[in-house]
Amino acid sequence: MKALLKLAPLILTLACAAPPTRAEDFYKDKSIRLIISSSVGGGYDVYARVLARHLSRHIPGEPVVEPQNMPAAGGIAAANYLYNVAPKDGTVIEALQNTVPFEPFFDNKLALFDASKLAWLGTPTSEVAMYMVWHGSKVKTLADARSMPMVVGAAGAASTPAFYGRLFNELFHFKGRFITGYPGQNEILLAMEAGEVEAMSSPFWSSLKTSRPDWWPQKKVSFLFQYGLHPHPELGDTPFAPDLLANEADKTLLMAASAPLGIGRPYAAPPGVAPERLAILRDAFWQTFHDPAFLADCAQQRVECGDSHSGDELAALIKQAYGTPEALRQRLIAIQMADGR
Repeated sequence: MKALLKLAPLILTLACAAPPTRAEDFYKDKSIRLIISSSVGGGYDVYARVLARHLSRHIPGEPVVEPQNMPAAGGIAAANYLYNVAPKDGTVIEALQNTVPFEPFFDNKLALFDASKLAWLGTPTSEVAMYMVWHGSKVKTLADARSMPMVVGAAGAASTPAFYGRLFNELFHFKGRFITGYPGQNEILLAMEAGEVEAMSSPFWSSLKTSRPDWWPQKKVSFLFQYGLHPHPELGDTPFAPDLLANEADKTLLMAASAPLGIGRPYAAPPGVAPERLAILRDAFWQTFHDPAFLADCAQQRVECGDSHSGDELAALIKQAYGTPEALRQRLIAIQMADGR
């Protein structure tokens, strides 16, 4: 009896303790911050805000999803925040530019994160890019591009178009000469129309068919090839760049360089989110990507959402890229560092 009396306070405490919060109840009356690592109005911002309008319905408790832009250092600042500062309780998620997860791969000292440890949530699409040539150019074929000079438009020397342009100069022995300094893709396209440049090495098909829907059907441009995770079905018989390379090392190099296209418009949570909450978020993203209302919203906003990939698939793609043999990684770094960074 005395022993029972001694245990009575403990029994009472356990009986009165609040039951543990179920994972399914965690988000009730809460909000989720959706950080966007780019500025307002750009492609990543549009995708993220479409997602924010539909994601909540697929999370138990239907938390408010609040977009918040954090543009700086090409998206690296937001990734550093997510990895090192953001709460790890599942209330902060992030839309990342697809080049950002690979900044550590290129030994960028500003990237203070490990991409393999971020909790990847998924992407509504992957991207396919093309090497695009204006109809007025003398360059019509791969052989032409190898034998005669070609003026290629780019933004900064460190920009994506400049990097891919240098890459294809090396892989295909093109004679591309770069004019840099254009603020963005739209200005490069205007320069093509004005005859200032003949080509662009990396327009996304999803962007081009929205911004210049008549160019390809009306043969104002031709595509030397397409590249990315896989060929785009809308591009017909446009060659897939890896199929044009005979050297296996060159193919591996190109696939590693194309990894950002494969992860499309990626979303992630910080490392350390409890597994049950991470599972809820990943499932919510997957359900949203296949929600007819979300897909209709994508169509209305003229963004492509038809090639979604799960968080596990993104993690696998990133792991594969980081597994590139060291000699090839150094080769890519040399191409990237040609900008003088």
